[in-house]
Amino acid sequence: MSIVRTTGRLAAGIAFAAFAATGALAQETVNIGFTGPLSGGAALYGEYTLTGLRMAAEEINEAGGIEVGGETYNFEIVPLDDQYAPSNAAVNAKRLATQYNAPIVFTPHSGGAFALQAFNEQDGFIVGAYTSVPEITERGNSMTLRIPPAFDGYFDVFARTEMERFGPRLAMVGGDHDYAKVWAAMFKPVWEAAGGEVVAENPMSYNKDTDFYAGVSRALSESPDVLFVGGASEPTALVMRTARELGFAGGFIVMDQAKLDEIDRVVGDMSLLEGAIGVMPLSADTRAPQAAFVERFMQANNRAPGTETSYMYSAMNAVAEAMVLAGTVEDSQAIFDRLSEAYAALPAERNPADVHSVDENGGTDTLITTALVENGEIVPIEAPTQ
Repeated sequence: MSIVRTTGRLAAGIAFAAFAATGALAQETVNIGFTGPLSGGAALYGEYTLTGLRMAAEEINEAGGIEVGGETYNFEIVPLDDQYAPSNAAVNAKRLATQYNAPIVFTPHSGGAFALQAFNEQDGFIVGAYTSVPEITERGNSMTLRIPPAFDGYFDVFARTEMERFGPRLAMVGGDHDYAKVWAAMFKPVWEAAGGEVVAENPMSYNKDTDFYAGVSRALSESPDVLFVGGASEPTALVMRTARELGFAGGFIVMDQAKLDEIDRVVGDMSLLEGAIGVMPLSADTRAPQAAFVERFMQANNRAPGTETSYMYSAMNAVAEAMVLAGTVEDSQAIFDRLSEAYAALPAERNPADVHSVDENGGTDTLITTALVENGEIVPIEAPTQ
């Protein structure tokens, strides 16, 4: 696998006198691939994941890059838009692996990750999967990193909390994309096993539609106590707002792709989210490393980061560290094999996702954090660790 060569950029800390004496130091660039939705209804979600990669790469480059085998390397993030379509993700990944020689291709959706798994081992690149579908690391692929925790860790606390507060009747109006369908299919029996009843199943196209009145109205005609919603944060917010406008007064189970703080920014009224349970937003996380990351991000971007931003930021830092530990920027399998050690070696400021290891299947070991909107505030709810 070849590396794109660039010249003329100096590692941080090299004095001008040394530069004058030796000339411009040659420096290598490692391309890091990304295929995700950068247009359409999930564009902002795609951009949030991409931002985490870029932020980490920029900081590494500004600090002088990484040194491997006596060479200094910088990183270039190469993003391609797949519009949330697995077929497009596969085409993009092929291009990133062959034309750009990317040792890893990140993708923030399960459909894309599954599509890439069909050929990543043959083509020699790691799948950096930002998806919490448990199956992604249960298929025996030797080079897949599942970046967030598996979503089934949320099920019990989501079901128990909402059923106790609002009642047993659940209407499912999540997205109709692959990730949402898998989430819904796995959550439904958990709800039913806890004594609940699914009174409506009406998935909608969160990535294409902007008017959810008809779909939400059909679900509400079954008098549910709780609505299961979820896709990217922006359309999820529109679904929830529509439900309130139609008179729904119950609770919401928010699939982990959507984030409560981002939903609030779209809706503009936290009271409309009362009783909603979802992933703890990074902006509401009071742990010191996470709060410090949020502050640093806000200073640079004038907005709070999403949870996916922190996970992708940690993952990019772990990939860089794994390259150093493996002594290669080209051998993807060797890099993958050092990812667990790399995560463990990261200082807290470079690991706001708080990932400490990667299991033998490629799943990260991290704390599941959940939250409930209560009296207009986002408050933490206890959940088990993965």
